[in-house]
Amino acid sequence: MRQNVNLVIAWSPVDTRLNKFLAQAGIVSRRGADELISSGRVTVNGNTAELGTKISDRDEVLVDGRAVGEREPLVYLALHKPVGFITSVDPSRQDTVRDLVDVSERVFPVGRLDVASSGLLLMTNDGALSERITHPRYDHEKEYEVKVNRPMTDEFLDVMATGVSLSDGKTKTARVEMLGPDQFSIVLTEGRNRQIRRMCEALGWEVVKLKRVRVMNIRLGRLKPGDWRPLTREEIKKLRELSGVRSRQRTFPEERVGWGGD
Repeated sequence: MRQNVNLVIAWSPVDTRLNKFLAQAGIVSRRGADELISSGRVTVNGNTAELGTKISDRDEVLVDGRAVGEREPLVYLALHKPVGFITSVDPSRQDTVRDLVDVSERVFPVGRLDVASSGLLLMTNDGALSERITHPRYDHEKEYEVKVNRPMTDEFLDVMATGVSLSDGKTKTARVEMLGPDQFSIVLTEGRNRQIRRMCEALGWEVVKLKRVRVMNIRLGRLKPGDWRPLTREEIKKLRELSGVRSRQRTFPEERVGWGGD
C-alpha cells in the first residue's frame, strides 16, 4: 500500500547509504527504507534510486516527490498496544498503532506485535536505534507473559527454555518462569514471526493470551491498553547504551519528557 510521506528535515554526511539516510531522517526504519527504494518511490537528483545507492550532502533526495531536509527532534514512546490493532503506519487503515499516538512527529513502531497480542510497543523516528533493536544479530531481550489453553507440564517448560524445533529452525534458548498452572513468562532474544504461538503449537498447546511486558530496559509498567508515554531521559540514555547507538539530535523538549511512569 502506498504511503504519503510528509516533509521531514534531515542532513546527510558525505557518502552515506541512501537507506541509512532515510532511516536517520525518521521516515522509516532502514528495512522500511529498502522497501521504499525497491518500490521506486525514492529519487536522487531526479533519478529513481536503487538499493545500495550512496549520497552526499549535495544530493537532492525525494520520497513520493517530497524533499527530505533537516530532521525533526527525535521521539521515543512506549505504547500499550491493545488487541486488535496492527503494527503499521498505513494511513488508509483505521486500526493501526499510529492512530493511538497523538504526536505531530512521524513515528513508526519498533518491530511488531501480532494483531491478537497486546503489550509494550516502542515507537520512534530514530531509524538507527530501531534497526539496532530489531536486528536479530544483536540479541536484545524482550519479555512476554503468556496464558495457554491447558495446564503445562515440566517437559513443556523445559523445551520452551532449551529450544523448540520449528519449520525455520530451532529457537534459541530462553528464560522461562511458571506464573501459574496455565501461565508463564518467557524472555526471548530473537523475534521470529508469531514465534511464541508457533512454539506452543509445536508442543501441543494453544496461546490464549499473550502480552509483551518489557523490551530491553523499557517496561510496560502500569500503562493501560491504548495509553502511551514518552520515555524518560534516563530510559533513553540506557536504551542507547544497550543498543550501541549514539545520537547527535535533540529529543523531546523538557516538558514533553518523563510523562507517566512505571
